[in-house]
Amino acid sequence: MIVITILKVIWMVAAVGLTALVLLHSPKGDGLGGLGGQAQLFTSTKSAETTLNRVTWTLTVLFMGLTVVLSAGWLDVAATPPAL
Repeated sequence: MIVITILKVIWMVAAVGLTALVLLHSPKGDGLGGLGGQAQLFTSTKSAETTLNRVTWTLTVLFMGLTVVLSAGWLDVAATPPAL
């Protein structure tokens, strides 16, 4: 049962961290200028934005993976002995 509690705490921290990171992203909307591809001409990817994207994707995968594991009940089944 302590493993489930630890995973739930990690899941909650990942949820809060993911929310904060999504809010930190700069808006990607270019309006009508993005239709012709002109907005891509003068922009460059910064290392801070790349790092922010990597951390966001890592937390997304962690959050989604823990969501599946915790909601499926796989750990609860392992903690109880099988019925005969």
